Amino acid sequence: MSTAKPKSNKNLPLDGGTFISLQKSIVEGDISMETKLHLLYELQKTDSKIDQLRLLRGELPIEVQDLEDEISGLRTRVEKCMLEIKDYDKLISQKKIEIQTAKDHIETYTGRQANVKNNREYESLTKEIENLNLDIELAEKNITEFTKKRTERAAELESANLNLEERSKDLETKKRELDNIVSETEMEENDLLKRSEDLSSKIDARMLAAYHKVRENSRNGLAVVTVKRDACSGCFNKIPAQRQMDIASNKKIIVCEYCGRILVSAEFEGE
Repeated sequence: MSTAKPKSNKNLPLDGGTFISLQKSIVEGDISMETKLHLLYELQKTDSKIDQLRLLRGELPIEVQDLEDEISGLRTRVEKCMLEIKDYDKLISQKKIEIQTAKDHIETYTGRQANVKNNREYESLTKEIENLNLDIELAEKNITEFTKKRTERAAELESANLNLEERSKDLETKKRELDNIVSETEMEENDLLKRSEDLSSKIDARMLAAYHKVRENSRNGLAVVTVKRDACSGCFNKIPAQRQMDIASNKKIIVCEYCGRILVSAEFEGE
């Protein structure tokens, strides 16, 4: 009676998502461990070159985004100032009409006072004239306040327009710089991205997942490093002599016990 073959755990996720878990299991596949290490190292070199190209852009993409956000805010501010100035012009115009209307009524009431027949009617017209004069004083006060606020908004509008013009020029300059850098490196970056994809397709899924995990957690994006001067070139901690011999044999994955990066022979650099 035949027995069922045990299922391969090749596609199982990594324990903890690092190279350490790979040390605990036999790496399956048709290619040798040395070839796999070479593929990993070549992938690291390719991805590091991509990182360097993107580093050339520096903070430009962030600066461009910040300028676009600032310009959007300035435009909103300009529109708000223009609306407020328009509202103040309307209010000032209304108050001027109210003043003229009051003056017309005063002139009419003053004319009637000359033809009144009794003191009661005269006093009533006098009271109306006094109230109209108070209305005129209040309207003039309002005009003064509205004019002051309008002047402030006009100054704010002028300042916002100047800032908008300056920031728009800055944005145009930054975009031109960014476009120049992107156009200069676009072809090279595309070639490197294609090579990175090609190398990734040849690497064991578990090993590739561990590689990306360590790269993401590393400040310099290094997941595979060589041994230089008896130390890990990722964290610069000393590597024991026996472990260096194991690394040089290229027969198994050796991980730096301090930083978790996979260690390969310095001879890989020359190759």
